Order: sequence, then C-alpha cells, then structure tokens
Amino acid sequence: MNPEKKSSPQKTTTEEKEFTSFVQEAGLIWGPEPEIYGGVAGFYTYGPLGKLLKNKVENSVRKVFNSNGLRELEGPTVLPDIVWKASGHLATFSDRTIKCTKCKATFRADKLIEETHDVSADSFSNEKILEFIKKHDVKCPNCKSQLENKITSQSLMMKTEVAGEPSSLRPETATVTYLPFQRFYNYFRKKLPLGVFQIGKAYRNEISPRQNVLRGREFTQAEGQIFLDPKTKNSWEKYEEIKKEELPFWSSEEQQKNSKVKSIPIEQALKKKLIKSQAYGWCIWLAYMQFVNFGIPKEKIRLRQHHPDEKAFYADDAWDIELQLNNYGWTEVCGVHDRTDYDLTQHSKFSGQKLEGIRENGEKFTPHVLEIAFGTDRPTYALIDLFYEKKSEEEGKTTFSIPYHMAPIDVSVFPLMKKPELIKIAKDIKEELEGDFIIDYDESGSIGRRYLRSATSGTPFAITIDYDSVEKNDITIRDRDTEKQIRVPIEKLNDIIKSLLDGEIQFKDAGKLIK
Repeated sequence: MNPEKKSSPQKTTTEEKEFTSFVQEAGLIWGPEPEIYGGVAGFYTYGPLGKLLKNKVENSVRKVFNSNGLRELEGPTVLPDIVWKASGHLATFSDRTIKCTKCKATFRADKLIEETHDVSADSFSNEKILEFIKKHDVKCPNCKSQLENKITSQSLMMKTEVAGEPSSLRPETATVTYLPFQRFYNYFRKKLPLGVFQIGKAYRNEISPRQNVLRGREFTQAEGQIFLDPKTKNSWEKYEEIKKEELPFWSSEEQQKNSKVKSIPIEQALKKKLIKSQAYGWCIWLAYMQFVNFGIPKEKIRLRQHHPDEKAFYADDAWDIELQLNNYGWTEVCGVHDRTDYDLTQHSKFSGQKLEGIRENGEKFTPHVLEIAFGTDRPTYALIDLFYEKKSEEEGKTTFSIPYHMAPIDVSVFPLMKKPELIKIAKDIKEELEGDFIIDYDESGSIGRRYLRSATSGTPFAITIDYDSVEKNDITIRDRDTEKQIRVPIEKLNDIIKSLLDGEIQFKDAGKLIK
C-alpha cells in the first residue's frame, strides 16, 4: 500500500457542516449524547427517521440470514468475568493509545493513521506506528499539536458487578452466541452445519471515538456464526451454487504492491489459495451479499485480506469488507473469520462442559466456527453518507436518494388542500396502506414544499389526493427521483406500490399494472 495516498478527498468545512446539518435536521442521528449536558463521545440517539432506517437495515440482515438457514438468538448483554477470561478478552482486548503533547487528548494510535492514509495500521508494531507518525507528521486532530513519542495500552472492556461478582458488558455478540451451543445443537437435531446469529447491543471503552456512529462506545452488532465439522470445509454443498460469483478480493500481497482491486470468481480465489476452503468462500459471499442487499453500489465495496501479522492468532482465514464512503474513504464494516475450534475449546476448558459434535460413526469432535461479524450502525451511516446529495445551491434543495427498498419511509400521503372530502380519502388511503408500508401523512404547507420534504426524507413515492380523486376514485403517484407522475386507481394502489418497492417493475412501467 502507498501510505502517501489519502483515503478520500478532503471535504471542505462547508460541505462537512452541510452534511452534519442534514443528518441532524432530518432526524437521522443526534449526539453525542446527552447533548444538553455536553455529550459523551461514542453515544448517539437515532432520531425518528434514523431509527426507521436502522430498522430497515436490521430487517434486511434478518432476511438474508434467515433465507440462508441461520436462525436468530438473543443472549444477555452482561456476563461474569470468567466468560471473558475464557474468551481472552480480559487479558488481550485492548487498544494502543497516544497523547497530544499540548491538549493531552488521548487517541487510538492506529486509527489516527488510518483516518488520513489508505493503510492498515492495526498490523503495525508500536515502533512502526511512532515512526510513521513522525515521518508523515501526523498531528493531534483537536489542536494540531505534536503527539507524544510514547504508546500505551487501554482495555476496551466496560466493567460492572452483578450480585457482588466482577462482570463485564459484552464487547461483542459472538462470545454470547457460543455459550448455549449444546442447546441449539440439540435444537438442530445434532446436525451440522448449523447457523445462528444475534442482533443486539455491545459496548467497548473505545478511545476518543469520532466519525459519528462509525466508532461508538455503545453500538449494535449483527453477527452470524456457522458451526461445522472441519472435515466438511472442502465438501461444502452450497459452494457449488456460488463458486462462479465474482468478488472484489484484495489480497495482502496486492495491498503491498498498491495494486488495484480486481473482481475474480470465488473458485479462482480458492485455487490461488487466497481463501482456504469452500465453506469460507460461501461465508464471505454471504457477508458480501448482505451489503449488496442494503443497496451499497458494488463499486464501493472491496474485500481486504488481513496481513499475516494482523490476523488474530486463532483465525485460519480473515478478510474485511470495506466500503468507500464520501466522508471517510475506505472504511471497515465487516469481518469474516474462520475461528477454527478456538472458542468452543476455550469455553469447554473453563466451564468443564463438553461442547462437542458427533459424527455418524460415533466419533466426537469440536466444531469449527465461521464468523460474519458486523454491526448495523456502520451500514446505516454508509447509506446516509453515500446517498445524501445537495441538488441545488440556489434553492438549498437536498435529496436523500437512498435505494427505494431501504428508504426509512415508504410513501407520503398528501391531500392537495385542507378540504374535508380530500382529507377523508387521504386518511382512508393512509389507514389502508399502513398494514404493509411506513406512511408519512402531511397536509400542511404548499404541495411543492411537501414534495421537497418527502424527497429530503428519501421517501420514494408521494401520493396526492385531488378533486379528481373524489370524482374518479384515483390518485396521483409521484416518483422521487424522476419527479414523474401517474394516475392510479385507489383499488390497485397497494399492489402497485408493493411491486415498485420490491423492484418487480419500474415506475415508467407502472401504468401496465393499471390496465
């Protein structure tokens, strides 16, 4: 990699302020919280629009995982420290910090480098981090002063006590997923492979978190864990369905050469030994499809292989999914790991309980785990970052051109005027559609202002009820991106909107469903 290369073009102060203003005023993300007390870095509130968007992200995760055979669990967020000792978190879960010589602010050392250079500094030794900072004159982000020539370490665990026993808030959902292995192994009739996932809160005592919800101290994870017999890793039935799919693999060797990312078939990645098994190839495809299904453009996605000295000691394979954001350049959003039998072996050792599978011949073994580890905050932010657009400097017109199926609000309903006969039809339509869609009802202001508010919220379709609606029992649907309109019979409205949001038809072809 070329450390001189910036991760993205630097935004102007005006552009940054405009984007931040949009995020706050649109009701997407507020904070750091509690704002009225000055705020604590790393804690945020999702406003009404932001929470609807995050719900869409999480529902997409559930749909993809469930359709591929994984089932959802929900475990506790606080566990006794014996669990975290077994997992290795108590001893090793820490980050390297560096202080400013002037304002004494503390920062995560590797992230200071990564925020301004397209380089993975997580794999750097302490000496290499200090050398890089000196060579490239990396300054304190707050006051632009020099940084100390010293690296220290800080635990990321958030501590508490439960019934007098030392405990910790979970820093991930993965460990909590492994603990009831015997329960779900029995539930799946003792057949492997099996998959489970969790979506829930996790907590880390993150050092100087910035970049909005990309680096929080409280965040939502969505982690899938696939348990399998290690002997079946290269006889993976589902591999045949996806082996010719092309993915943007960026190997550690190509990173060193600063080579461009090239998409290659998964079977070629396996043949070149970029990945080690068919099962892992399927797993990394599944992780990639999560982000494609969010609506992230494929050209904004790459798969980055961990460097040998970056990879966790228990990981046999490790790749990250990164997205190219407008504000922060290439940003890690997901990790895909072959964790081997490390986790079940550790928890079996510390708990004294056998966490094993059994083959048809009666032979017992410790299953391996393939992990898809990501959160829902980062893809939520990514959708805001990538699809926010300021259309007109003169009019101050802003649009949120998010993919239609991920829009926080599906449909806006507008009576043209505040007249009883129009309002009655509008409210009847709202009530009818609410069973299937998120609806915004608005009867205040000019119709032009309402269309603008709807577009700013990213709402794909606006329905207007006018005086012709009273006579003909039809309405106007307006498309967000093209601003084109069609008349639709009220009786066919639900089916047409569903077909449009599901991508079954394009707006220009919607008239065919009317006939």
